[in-house]
Amino acid sequence: MPAQIDLSRRLPDARIPELPNPYFGKVRDCYDLADGTRLLISSDRISAFDQILAVIPWKGQVLTQLARYWFDLTADIAPNHVISYPDPNVVLGRRLTILPVEIVVRGYLAGSTSTSILTQYRAGARAMYGHRFPDGLRDNQALPQAIITPTSKAFDGGHDEPLTAEDIIRTGLLTQEQWDTVSAMSLALFARGQKVAAERGLILVDTKYEFGTDADGRILLADEIHTPDSSRYWRADGYGAALRDGTRPPSFDKDVIRSWVVARCDPYADTIPEIPLEIIEKTALVYIEAYEAITGQAFVPDTTGGTPLDRVRANLAAFFPAR
Repeated sequence: MPAQIDLSRRLPDARIPELPNPYFGKVRDCYDLADGTRLLISSDRISAFDQILAVIPWKGQVLTQLARYWFDLTADIAPNHVISYPDPNVVLGRRLTILPVEIVVRGYLAGSTSTSILTQYRAGARAMYGHRFPDGLRDNQALPQAIITPTSKAFDGGHDEPLTAEDIIRTGLLTQEQWDTVSAMSLALFARGQKVAAERGLILVDTKYEFGTDADGRILLADEIHTPDSSRYWRADGYGAALRDGTRPPSFDKDVIRSWVVARCDPYADTIPEIPLEIIEKTALVYIEAYEAITGQAFVPDTTGGTPLDRVRANLAAFFPAR
């Protein structure tokens, strides 16, 4: 792990005018190619509370390489959209029609967002996402078994909304067969993730999965998997004391920056204060540490090119349409 973070090596966006059919998401800049494939470029933007909070050095590379690790490790459970990796921040994938439901799997009563079961439980809710919860549960307590808490898939900056399995089928968001397929895949993926995390001294607390259908109607795992952006990780050796003391377990995820924000404002109602450089650097180190802890491999930042964008452009030049 680098002893110091170079704050100048950041990729705030990957706007490349030579590439066709752009779509700019919260953290990825995407381009649909003429052959039916899609380039997904992970920027260093970090989002939470349905908005961009900051730009974190090396975050895009960490997420892409960590997702690659997990995609390779779970291909026997769920086929995925990946074709190749033309750059450390880039996936060339099959173009999918994304299913309009995010499958969130939770193993603990945890979270800080408005849709998390801990936030709702603290507010008095006992029926959530089609599940019933007893009184007397403690913050961050393990659930008897992993549960699925689906949300609507918000596009173009909208807000994710809680759903139940009945909602999903009744409104036609998914067919019964699609729901059964993605539910089974998600629980199996989460079980694999928890097993591997435990072997590394970590707890995979919760995560979200996105699925899409290809041109043949096959359901494929999309986006990313088991990264600090899509998942919550705790260090196993600090969990027991935190549960006993009622404190937040030491984590490997976006909670570093989310908790800083929540301590200072209501992020859904107030203007979020500017994130200080020391929090940006701390967040970058957490992402890198997460990569190394989860994979057991050293993170090697790609410092080629004058800037990260220069490198990405050079590595994607082969995809520029011929003039």
